[in-house]
Amino acid sequence: MSPRVTPPFRADHVGSLLRPQALLDARDEHAAGRIDDAELRRVEDEAIAQVVAMQEEVGLHSATDGEFRRSSWHMDFLYQLDGVAKVEDSSLTVQFHNEQGDVEFATPDLQVTGRIGLSRTIFEDAFTALAERVTTATPKLTIPSPGMLYYRGGRAAIDQHTYPDLADFRADLAAAYRAEVRALADLGCHYLQLDDTSLAYLNDPAQRAQLTARGDDAERAHLQTIELINESLRGRPDTLAVTTHMCRGNFRSSWVAEGGYDFVAEALFNELEVDGFFLEFDDERSGGFEPLRFVPKGKAVVLGLVTTKRGALESKDALKRRIEEASRYIDLDQLCLSPQCGFASTKDGNALTYDEEVAKLRLVVETATEVWG
Repeated sequence: MSPRVTPPFRADHVGSLLRPQALLDARDEHAAGRIDDAELRRVEDEAIAQVVAMQEEVGLHSATDGEFRRSSWHMDFLYQLDGVAKVEDSSLTVQFHNEQGDVEFATPDLQVTGRIGLSRTIFEDAFTALAERVTTATPKLTIPSPGMLYYRGGRAAIDQHTYPDLADFRADLAAAYRAEVRALADLGCHYLQLDDTSLAYLNDPAQRAQLTARGDDAERAHLQTIELINESLRGRPDTLAVTTHMCRGNFRSSWVAEGGYDFVAEALFNELEVDGFFLEFDDERSGGFEPLRFVPKGKAVVLGLVTTKRGALESKDALKRRIEEASRYIDLDQLCLSPQCGFASTKDGNALTYDEEVAKLRLVVETATEVWG
């Protein structure tokens, strides 16, 4: 089995990593006005240098900055688009679930108040700083899918006077993303990941019912998102590999949606113009591997078999058996391995330790090496 020399890699990871306590403390100090921007940047730089070194030491071929400069995997990006405003004192809550019960997350909200555009490259400094710190790994940047801007609030979150026709909204949003993608490629980015919860949530009948209740066409919502992402990537350079990660929710080791990828699989795998798919397969609510039969040749699937929601380490033999099971539906050479999600989609992080996080990343690398060489 040949090694993969372009993203996604045989051993890969979704992107977000546990924030060290020194960084969390510095963020609190900065918010309170006790340290300035320069001091916060110094602490961030130091933490990122250490976490990049860790990723390279365990043998990963891609490295992120852990999303250490963000509070949230998606909102920190979306707020920087022209026309998007943060809603202060938001009452929006999302109900997450775990083995102990439910967790309510009072999430930041947004409103589209003007024409969507891109005045400056978002995360430009974050990417260039990451690129300066890698030595053996490919620097990987994660950003939210354009589909996340609409999925958060739907029609109600988009000003009717600015966008009486949602087709114009989608056209402007795609154009802004095309400009962002081109700018990142010009900076030397060769590995970009679009994170999207909607394409996974839509597999859950309860989530589709919520969309229907707010007036959306839940049966076709995934098709609109696929079209939007494709328009956003149109004309991207051949030097840029793009993957997407489809998450069912990840906040303090809790989740939102459940169900396999069956509802979106055929259209998703055949029509979404990305190089690889990061898919969650870490527990029973993730469904089976049968939807992988729709993946065409030339596309990679990164099996998220190692959970980031608990610290207990998976069995290497069990991971190999699951990879073998997946290979009944897709060629083994199209498969890769990763944790099922990030370790800290928000600054809060999941309920495991740094050492457990490192052990899981190392397990991914060792298992992938033994399976694919």
